[in-house]
Amino acid sequence: MNRKTFLILIGLLAVLGGAGMALFWQDLGVWRSTGTKIGSKPFEKLATGEVAQVRLYDGQNETTLVLKEGRWTVRQRGDYSASVQEIGDLLVKLPDLKVVQTESVGASLLPRLNLVEPAKDAKAEGAGTQLELSDKNGTLLGSLLLGKIVVKKEPSPLPIQQETPVGRYVLSPGSPIVLVMSDALKNASAKPEAWLAKDFFKAERIKSLAASGEGAQWKIARKEEFDQWKFADGAGELDPGKAVAAVNGLAALTFNDVAFDVKPDTLDKPRTFVAETYDNLVYTIRVAPKAGSEYFYVTVTLSGEAPRARTPETNEKPADLERLDKQFAETLKKLDDRVKFEKGLAGWVYMVSAKNLEPLLKTRSELVAAPRPK
Repeated sequence: MNRKTFLILIGLLAVLGGAGMALFWQDLGVWRSTGTKIGSKPFEKLATGEVAQVRLYDGQNETTLVLKEGRWTVRQRGDYSASVQEIGDLLVKLPDLKVVQTESVGASLLPRLNLVEPAKDAKAEGAGTQLELSDKNGTLLGSLLLGKIVVKKEPSPLPIQQETPVGRYVLSPGSPIVLVMSDALKNASAKPEAWLAKDFFKAERIKSLAASGEGAQWKIARKEEFDQWKFADGAGELDPGKAVAAVNGLAALTFNDVAFDVKPDTLDKPRTFVAETYDNLVYTIRVAPKAGSEYFYVTVTLSGEAPRARTPETNEKPADLERLDKQFAETLKKLDDRVKFEKGLAGWVYMVSAKNLEPLLKTRSELVAAPRPK
């Protein structure tokens, strides 16, 4: 190789090396500008106060949470109220999310991390959950593809190891770098039922409970609030434990989802339960099984009004008058608020698990106390 050829090769290497360095710094600049450095916060400047719509979808499920007239709603459930606590928890966490790890992962490995972009109306293998935040005008404020949750295995004396969620794989728009964030964002589900406000009615201080309809004809009652329950017709000995379980079930009933496409008056062969309370309130609950499902359709209507005046206690002292009147006023305010909310449940059909309703769905014969052993 002569001197001239050698110098040409050196020049070409210098040019290629310079171009390579330029591309390297260009890529590094993009990497820095997308906020993917360890310790950075991609959503640090997110204006959470401007967020008026949250959309999550994974190909099979989709949830759109919309802020309407100061109230968060779930669009896919007929604009039923959304859980303010769950939405607030998500919006509070996003600005504090930190990058704890970065990985260069090829496209063929993305399905293992559940970081494949979800296709419309199809559950692609390894698809992630797309999260999009918009303002009231529909302008996109931020988005993120959520992948597999990162778990840490904790030592345990049990054969099964305990796993604690410690982070989540994510992809930022337009970035090939896989990030591991500092929070698992466990509540960021694309299922609409996961975002419903789960507040339900609580029938308390019940003085009588009657059942009618398919397979159930009975009524139980008590004279005073802490008396023992008895059959209202006086025939047969009532099992006190089963009576208490049925009554208490109405104060702790929960629902799993809202059947927004089912009308309350279209339930097939429902059982009807009427609960009268010592607060002059009457709850009418209608229950019907959902075909081929472990759930029941449930509707509830509330009528009546709580007493507006306090009945003085026996031998009430004048010194206690002001204190007792104040307590009564505070209790009445809470009860009025609850009644207002519960009356608003009348237009909806709820899905409640059969297990949750089991204490209530007893026949009269099942409520009879077992014969005592001799």
